[in-house]
Amino acid sequence: MRVTTLRSALPASLLALSLALAGCGGDDDPSEPKSTPSPTESQAPDEPATWPLTGVEAKEGESVELDHPVIVAKIDNSSSSAPQVGLGKADLVVEELVEGGITRLAAFFYSKLPGDVGPVRSMRASDIGIVKPVDGVIATSGAAGVTISRINKHKITFFQEGGPGFYRNSGRRAPYNLFTDLEKLAKETEDGEVERPADYLPWGTAEDLPAGQPARKLSAGFGSHTTSWTFRNGSWTNDNSFAAEGDRFKPDTVLVLRVEVVDAGYTDPAGNFVPESRFKGGGIAQVFHGGKVYEGEWKKDKVSSPLTLSAADGSELKVPAGKVWVELVPVDGAGGSVVIGK
Repeated sequence: MRVTTLRSALPASLLALSLALAGCGGDDDPSEPKSTPSPTESQAPDEPATWPLTGVEAKEGESVELDHPVIVAKIDNSSSSAPQVGLGKADLVVEELVEGGITRLAAFFYSKLPGDVGPVRSMRASDIGIVKPVDGVIATSGAAGVTISRINKHKITFFQEGGPGFYRNSGRRAPYNLFTDLEKLAKETEDGEVERPADYLPWGTAEDLPAGQPARKLSAGFGSHTTSWTFRNGSWTNDNSFAAEGDRFKPDTVLVLRVEVVDAGYTDPAGNFVPESRFKGGGIAQVFHGGKVYEGEWKKDKVSSPLTLSAADGSELKVPAGKVWVELVPVDGAGGSVVIGK
């Protein structure tokens, strides 16, 4: 149906009169430049869609709003886990201290879901501050009762052995033989509503970084275990990874955050003190990117709060978009150490 506008419906005499009155101009000064309307929000170009765990712009046709949440798999990080499976498809990895001075990995998956992932191990109270900011769910072998109570208190969903996708690999020895299929696990979380999780880090570009210092080697010490890194061929390489060569996580950036370690309130079956990395408050932050290190501070008001970073001059410190490995290294005096080599 063609719609007739009000102006075209006016009689010719009235139309001519209205044009004549408009031409009289009143008090308008023709010498003054006419103001142009400021662009409205709807006129501004759309911001490109980016992935929440990497900050990378989505490809044409990709949606960053998916019908499953971020899935965090707890993966063993010792020689007994070799080879780790599925790590290369993770968007982001957080390394955390567990009892005995060794570490465990919290591998974040969202943009891609591999089939098999593992070996899957147990949760710690530290995982609350690691997972809660993006409302992720955890794939785990279980946890101590006190930890499960705290996980439930913070309303974090977790899936464990017996759940969708979990199985034991007969070719490996327990407890390093538990794996899960994340595609099957993700199906269990679908509710028909798509949503983009919050950004995990304050994303930016390399051009946003302040002045840095040369750094081509990094050793992040946790006590009994040290993760060693070398910058080569434009990215950071984990020199003592337990993943197979073609399945290693290759970060563009390593982010070191110094954290306080407290007593989790119980011991493991061997009687070892169980540490909890307190991922709230603040402390020293170091961004390793492009063969340099950029010093700053991190802040996180609550365990559920997003992580913020600031440079030495107080300005916002952004992490260049890409894959990131986060090292939650204990502060000095709690068994942690950071050694930088040029």
